[in-house]
Amino acid sequence: MASYRTLNLLGFAGCIGGLLFAILFLQQALGYEPCPMCIFQRVAMLATGLLFLLAALHAPHGGGRWVYALLTLLAAGAGAGIAGRHVWLQSLPADQVPACGPTLDYLMDMFPLREVVTIILKGDGNCARIDAQWLGVSLPGWTLVAFVVLAVWALATPLLARRLRATTLQ
Repeated sequence: MASYRTLNLLGFAGCIGGLLFAILFLQQALGYEPCPMCIFQRVAMLATGLLFLLAALHAPHGGGRWVYALLTLLAAGAGAGIAGRHVWLQSLPADQVPACGPTLDYLMDMFPLREVVTIILKGDGNCARIDAQWLGVSLPGWTLVAFVVLAVWALATPLLARRLRATTLQ
């Protein structure tokens, strides 16, 4: 029978699976270099996964479960926001795509972090390029779907755990 810990470990495994797919398969095996927005999405995926892991390790009861659920929802929501912006940039007509910008390394060397985040979230021509699609959906589109699923999972976890516990006690 699934427990609160198990449900959160499944969320963690989903995040780690997504990161491993992006890093080992897409980047290392296929040679796709992540754009700055892709890197930010990876950071959001890592944050979401770590919150699922912390919730599993801590395994609080009552309101503590909702605190983890809301924190995880915020991380997944941030990732969904970034991925959604990325999808929007990719949907722009060619004449409206912003010019390509400098690399993330250059930005980090030249600007304070807050300004780097602002610049990256505006996006540039590198982020508007569609390198790969599956079933007609770009990689950021699939990442958006994954973040929405993770957000729903984060909110469902306390409810599912309570329902499973109630079923077990009957």
